[in-house]
Amino acid sequence: MSRKHAGGVRTAYENTMRSLKRFVVITVIVTSAAIAFTACRRSASSDDETPDTSTYRPLPTPATEFEQKLKLMRDAHFQIVLLFTRLDGKEFTPEDKELLHANAPRVVDWVGMDDKKKYFAGSNFPIEQKNLAVLQKRYKIEDYSGK
Repeated sequence: MSRKHAGGVRTAYENTMRSLKRFVVITVIVTSAAIAFTACRRSASSDDETPDTSTYRPLPTPATEFEQKLKLMRDAHFQIVLLFTRLDGKEFTPEDKELLHANAPRVVDWVGMDDKKKYFAGSNFPIEQKNLAVLQKRYKIEDYSGK
């Protein structure tokens, strides 16, 4: 009950309090309604949706270590990919690595097989002919560029 002063006129304080009460009530109602409507809406779960497979075709994982390493070299977009194997079939030694790095200084990436008997070389520049001749005396060199 609001008190009215003489002549039925409300004071400024009473008007302010009444406006404040209306504001609070309206805010509570609007907030409650907003919560109720958003709580009922179920968001689409990615688990429930089936992926669009019309254009997506995952590439198969390479089966062998050789294929995996070759794919790694190709994915690096080298213009030249060479495979080095010792002619005697033995594992590469630290001396082999020094010889390879000395005669193929422009090779960017060397990727070895787990058995340490083969190494892929990735480069964007060819190995000089004189250096290639030195390497061919000790290594079988196979070119996998663009294959």
